[in-house]
Amino acid sequence: MENRKLGNQGLQVSQIGLGCMGMSFGYGLAHDKKQMIALIRKAVELGVTFFDTAEVYGPYANEELVGEALAPFKEQVTIATKFGFKDAKTQNGFDSRPENIRNMVEASLKRLQVDAIDLLYQHRVDPNVPIEDVAGTVKGLIAEGKVKYFGMSEAGEGSIRKAHAVQPVTALQSEYSLWWREPEQKTFATLEELGIGFVPFSPLGKGFLTGKIDQTTAFDCQDFRSGVPRFQKEAIEANQALVDLLQNIAQEKNCTLAQLAIAWVLAQKPWIVPIPGTTKTHRLEENLGASNVVLTSSDLTRIEEATSHIEIVGHRYPESSQKMVDNS
Repeated sequence: MENRKLGNQGLQVSQIGLGCMGMSFGYGLAHDKKQMIALIRKAVELGVTFFDTAEVYGPYANEELVGEALAPFKEQVTIATKFGFKDAKTQNGFDSRPENIRNMVEASLKRLQVDAIDLLYQHRVDPNVPIEDVAGTVKGLIAEGKVKYFGMSEAGEGSIRKAHAVQPVTALQSEYSLWWREPEQKTFATLEELGIGFVPFSPLGKGFLTGKIDQTTAFDCQDFRSGVPRFQKEAIEANQALVDLLQNIAQEKNCTLAQLAIAWVLAQKPWIVPIPGTTKTHRLEENLGASNVVLTSSDLTRIEEATSHIEIVGHRYPESSQKMVDNS
């Protein structure tokens, strides 16, 4: 597994990371802890050095899981976590007050079993707290040795610039895939200008780009996709055209649909590190196999031209969650 640089502050990680959220949160009931520990350690064995979690995933359970799984390897890996919600619950709203950031960091250090958080993201921009105060608090934590690098998640250009002026931002995390390409227009130029890395979550379109979801798929009530407009029956049926198109190209490249989708993300910029999530070892191995898929310029042009004729149906978030995305 090759490494990539995230930002200009010196952070290097495996070119594909592992998003750990779904092991504990978001996609139905939490999975067996022992099995997930084994999966995370298998990822380390396969060369993954970048692991993503957050205090809200559970809440807290995912940080504890990641901390226990990576305890024997903590000198070899980079662990990213996030703050920014009151009592670590998204339904309680934002809380990026400096005192909450500090309290969260102290608690996360214990749950992750580390002396310093490698990459600390603000999970969502808090409109009630000046971003300069947030960045200044993280800057202080970095000076104290409790945090190494600062990141932001789903932040707009204005917020990124204001924060970066106080404390250099190492990485922006946002959704990005062949069926959600908004960051290309909204933030890529800013990231390139400022030397900030990009960490796409859901590079497989929350599972849709694996080709395993169709209009007959029934989501558990605890699976957040059950309330996402893009995963309603009519939208899935309409969006199948994208999967069909990509499936043809994947067959020609002798790779799976998931591998093609991740390889496409990797091919966009050298400072992009996707973090596909999974709870299955064979899917982990499949996803990491994307690093061996070479897409030529003609391949990329063909994908671009073909997908430009397909209109994706449905919003990526329900209205209540969309309000949490910063567009400043």
